[in-house]
Amino acid sequence: MTEVIERTDEVHPRRFWPYPAYRDSGVEWLGRIPAHWEARRLKTMASVQLSNVDKLSEEGQVPVKLCNYVDVYYNDFITAEVEFMRATATPEQVRRFLLRVGDVVITKDSEAWNDIAVPAVVGEDLSDVLCGYHLAHIKPGRDLDGRFLARQFSGIGTRDQFHVAANGITRFGLGGDAIRTGLFPVAPIEEQRAIADFLDRETAKIDALVAQKERLIDLLQEKRAALVTRAVTRGLDPNVPMKDSSVEWLAEIPAHWETRKIKRLFGHTKRLGFPERTVLSVYREYGVIEKSSRDDNFNRTPEDLDTYQLVNPGDLVINKMKAWQGSLGISSLSGITSPDYVVYTPDHEENDRFLHHFLRCKLFASVYLTISNGIRPSQWRIEPERFENLVVFLPPPAEQDQIATFVDAETTKIDALVAKVYEALDCLMEFRTALISAAVTGQIDVREAVAR
Repeated sequence: MTEVIERTDEVHPRRFWPYPAYRDSGVEWLGRIPAHWEARRLKTMASVQLSNVDKLSEEGQVPVKLCNYVDVYYNDFITAEVEFMRATATPEQVRRFLLRVGDVVITKDSEAWNDIAVPAVVGEDLSDVLCGYHLAHIKPGRDLDGRFLARQFSGIGTRDQFHVAANGITRFGLGGDAIRTGLFPVAPIEEQRAIADFLDRETAKIDALVAQKERLIDLLQEKRAALVTRAVTRGLDPNVPMKDSSVEWLAEIPAHWETRKIKRLFGHTKRLGFPERTVLSVYREYGVIEKSSRDDNFNRTPEDLDTYQLVNPGDLVINKMKAWQGSLGISSLSGITSPDYVVYTPDHEENDRFLHHFLRCKLFASVYLTISNGIRPSQWRIEPERFENLVVFLPPPAEQDQIATFVDAETTKIDALVAKVYEALDCLMEFRTALISAAVTGQIDVREAVAR
């Protein structure tokens, strides 16, 4: 597996030369542009409309399909292959917002400011697809290529002006005037098309490598889950005698292992009044960690932490709404955690790491789903009483230590490989963005590459 990661199959930047001559664009953030390019506002090259087409039906409207926020956010090109939302619209809305090949759609509002002005270009005529709500519909004029414009919205610098212009606190929005007055460096139309062709080809190569890396991550994660599950349910000796586990979700266990209900190992507790302690969170990927150690946790920590619960090393912490996704674990840290979590204190002498891996193994996660309920499957709550009656299978203490040591060592190796692949992914995406930015702002001259 390591050999796959260490292969030198990354995209390395080909040496591109600058244009022969440059001039000052007159725009501070843009700087110099090729001498034959212009810096122009979007309203001089295209029409911009903010869509008001929603999915709500009214009598007298005609059936249509809507291109919505998600369709744009996850696709560079809008084609018939996208699974559009079905809706209805007035004839006037159809006239104004029908998508044609070469049109550009961008996100105009979002909960995150850096998700503003994400572009996609319409790759083919779509007879019944309209630009939906939360999007702006841009129709390029004769001297502007839609693919070139979409790439400019993706480039560093040109996109940043729209992030700055977005207004809001909890949700950010971009007005029509801000879009229309956006500045773009513009090449002659034939050169725009050549640059767009070049970027279509080069980004397709990068995207193919990205897909390979993402698939490799999936395979590594699958290998990790299988390794943990096998070790904590069958042990390390492949020749050990087995016996029926007497539970539906697990066929056999080693004959010498014992069973114990969770309520015999842990007791429910709720210790409050420690607001000065470090705030902890529970991740399905890691278990219990310091909340501040991650930058992808957008749940805001309140100022008043008196209701947060004390967690000591060895405590079992469960996110009730996401236990079925694996959001639980035995803590190795001391701190406080959300009052919405369940905290159990240990009443056993078993190996904490073995129990941690056992309770988080893939087979057990499927069991948690069967004892959870709620209105929305994405937030089903586990029932603590039913959880406490679940059975844990325990090897002798010395074997627990061996299994825990083995699993910790092997998962550490796999996690290091996954981190390495993520680093490679980051490099690919950074190169992708830099290549687009350099091409659409005239920092590099790709005309010779296109001709070849």
